Amino acid sequence: MMADHGQAFAPAGGGPVRHVPVLLDPVLAALDPRPGERFVDGTFGAGGYSSALLERGASVLGIDRDPTAIAAARPLRERFPDLSLHPGRFGDLRAIAAERDEAPFDGVVLDIGVSSMQIDDAERGFSFQKDGPLDMRMSRDGPSAADVVNRLKVGDLARILNFLGEERQAGRIARAIEARRAERPFERTLDLAGLVGRVVGRSHKDRIDPATRTFQALRIFINDELGELVRALVAAEHVLKPGGRLVVVTFHSLEDRIVKRFLRDRSEAASGSRHLPDVQHRDVTFESRNKAVTGDEGEIALNPRARSAKLRAAVRTATPPRRDAEATAFVDLPSLADLPPSGAA
Repeated sequence: MMADHGQAFAPAGGGPVRHVPVLLDPVLAALDPRPGERFVDGTFGAGGYSSALLERGASVLGIDRDPTAIAAARPLRERFPDLSLHPGRFGDLRAIAAERDEAPFDGVVLDIGVSSMQIDDAERGFSFQKDGPLDMRMSRDGPSAADVVNRLKVGDLARILNFLGEERQAGRIARAIEARRAERPFERTLDLAGLVGRVVGRSHKDRIDPATRTFQALRIFINDELGELVRALVAAEHVLKPGGRLVVVTFHSLEDRIVKRFLRDRSEAASGSRHLPDVQHRDVTFESRNKAVTGDEGEIALNPRARSAKLRAAVRTATPPRRDAEATAFVDLPSLADLPPSGAA
């Protein structure tokens, strides 16, 4: 459910610090980096994947929407001149590459979700286990989680918790939030987590905290993570050269479902039959290695966040990109642009 890009450098006062990110060996096996090749790390984070690629002689364009990640990468940039960084969303990969005149690429890697740096910093508001402002904004701009919780209509809030968090008690949680915010607004993470815990309850058999799904849903909604993923997959189709490798690591079923469907669609040519002779032919733009790769017991023991990670990979063909492209893979949900003004929920 959360990404861990790995810490490849010390944020202050020291040289490089080695830390292995999730599924590093399978990622490198799928990317197969060679000296002189050019890669995009679309979710740079702490630079774990980028470091491994750079150490193998490749050059890397790292993208991250979090200004903290870009600022903290200075030691890595000093160590590796072939690393260039761009602040922005990985869904804008195609435009970023065109702006920098840096396409086509030999590989694109995406590690979807929130980084360990963001989770571990209580002031970013991602954690339901640490007290901090109810924020969750990866790029530090736009509406925060507090804005959504305090202002979104209760029905819309329930839909978000149900779909993006796969929370079975979404309606009860949304109504409890509505009742509480009428008395005073939510401002802190532990305040919201405590309310959700009281509504959902927890038995000794539960493997996750009761607030997990609610926080997941809010984070995905605020940062438009599924929309970004769809746009990034389409962009990768445009910026990869023939033979270029696409590798995506996901952390929950919604993300994995989008990647799986995209690769299936792009790697299977529709054909007619004697029953349906007029099915339109679709060009194959990827050769999919569609069986998901997961962490082994050793990695999970060292890094519990690898437990839910899945890797899917594909190789770009020489076929031109599809023209149809920006289809989404999820139901209609409220938009942040539709968020009622303060006091109008």
